[in-house]
Amino acid sequence: MKLAALVAPALAMSAFSLSAVAADDAGMPPELAAKVAAIGRVIDPPKSAPLYAPLQEKEPYKGVKVARDVRYGPDERNLLDVFSPESAGGSRPVLMYVHGGGFVGGTKHAPGSPFYDNIHLWAVRHGMVGVNMTYRLAPAAKWPAGAEDVGRAVAWVHQDIAKYGGDPARIYIMGNSAGATHVADYLAQAAEHRLPATPVAGAILLSGIYDLTRFDPAGLKVYYGDNVEGYAGRSPIHGLLASRVPLIVSTAELDPVPFERQAHELRDALCKSARGCQSFLVLAKHNHLTQVQSINTADTTLTRHVLQFVK
Repeated sequence: MKLAALVAPALAMSAFSLSAVAADDAGMPPELAAKVAAIGRVIDPPKSAPLYAPLQEKEPYKGVKVARDVRYGPDERNLLDVFSPESAGGSRPVLMYVHGGGFVGGTKHAPGSPFYDNIHLWAVRHGMVGVNMTYRLAPAAKWPAGAEDVGRAVAWVHQDIAKYGGDPARIYIMGNSAGATHVADYLAQAAEHRLPATPVAGAILLSGIYDLTRFDPAGLKVYYGDNVEGYAGRSPIHGLLASRVPLIVSTAELDPVPFERQAHELRDALCKSARGCQSFLVLAKHNHLTQVQSINTADTTLTRHVLQFVK
């Protein structure tokens, strides 16, 4: 992954101080904690994925209906999966997930992998409807394609999710890494009236990039372009301060330092702004990837906070 190369030089820096308020590692098995710690502050999918994969459910998923590859926009990657209970019962909140991948890769679900079905199985089993989306990738699709696709997917959910038992008035969007950046960018541009705004009940931003001017441009140019001087105007942080969508801003304890810094600086900017402080988490003992790979296991480091936020 290109972002792994991007953040490697930063690991030699002195450790950026963590928040004094950290989420505890509820349910995280000690043997897994040791293995995650051994990986360190790097983005390493081949080492991270096998840790939680054996703990995940395998298809077919009991009691859960999955509608695969539902089209929400014109591009071949404008697809989403919808997870709902087999037995209908009321109108449920909707948890929509946007995957990462360094702006150039990633997918909502790879055959044979439990990720990221795990997020939406957890959602259904906790009273929600799950929506798992994918989006256009760089270099073919440049900024603001990701934010546009998130907006298209949210609009689809708002219009059609009632057919699956979801409540269009209670849409929560969660993104990790580049996915969190796209979610933040959508919220920012909607707040600034640069993209159509669809009502959203809340957003969970996991290890995203919010101020492009404070991040090494080497990993950003493929999506944001070569004009680094224009990065300030393309940074989501400004619009997030104007948005009124409730937020969880989160970083993993073992995130690469540049991602950790982005979360802390967004937290500080929000607290100093007119909208005020938002929920902020440091996910103890997790890294950039395991924070979402752990969802739907006994490890509730993240999910207990998401559940409280949604309900």
